[in-house]
Amino acid sequence: MPEAASVVDAEVERFNALASQWWDPKGPMAPLHAINPVRMRFVRDAIVSHFRLDPSRASPLQGLTALDIGCGGGLLTEPLSRLGADALGLDPGVEAIETAKAHAEASGAGARYRRGALEELAGEGAAFDVVLAMEVVEHVASLEGFLAEAAKVLKPGGLFLGSTINRTLKSFALAIVGAEYVLRWLPPGTHDWRRFVAPKEFAEALRKAGLTAPRATGLAYAPLAGEWRLARELDVNYFIAAAKPAA
Repeated sequence: MPEAASVVDAEVERFNALASQWWDPKGPMAPLHAINPVRMRFVRDAIVSHFRLDPSRASPLQGLTALDIGCGGGLLTEPLSRLGADALGLDPGVEAIETAKAHAEASGAGARYRRGALEELAGEGAAFDVVLAMEVVEHVASLEGFLAEAAKVLKPGGLFLGSTINRTLKSFALAIVGAEYVLRWLPPGTHDWRRFVAPKEFAEALRKAGLTAPRATGLAYAPLAGEWRLARELDVNYFIAAAKPAA
């Protein structure tokens, strides 16, 4: 597959090599399993608030379509479908998509998956109520190009949700040195600090893509409690949300 704004071949190959271990909570994807409860809480609450849905419903996202870009093995796509969304997971990796499909079939999840690039969906005129790019933008070829394509597949009035790592000295110490080389939470080389994105850069690229009111929320690890929590601090991990103006 030729490289595009949403695809870097080397990054695809790196994660494809780990595809069989996506659902192992003690494997290379352990950090994603650790943060998944809090990021799903952020995603659910942001969508419910934006679309003014009833959070007490068993399937509060019923009736919404959602695109999970860079879905990997489906760690976010499956929970989205269980919350009622018509969720499509998109990934350029063949092995990742096969892993996601197999797990969804075994678990009975209603998530759908497609192998391909974001540009292909945009070219087909596909559109979704919610577009997610979680832990993705630090792996794409062009931040602005990627977000321009993401905006194309977002319906007017829709919601974009993303997450990434800030490019700070603290993030280098914790996300690169600590997580990859000391604690071995991630395979060494998983991240390139130069590709990390500052919140201001993310917000500005979202505005250039035509999305409005970008707002960021931090994600921090509480070592004494041994858990991840939403936080005000944006110096390492953070979420960001932005809306597409209604037609």
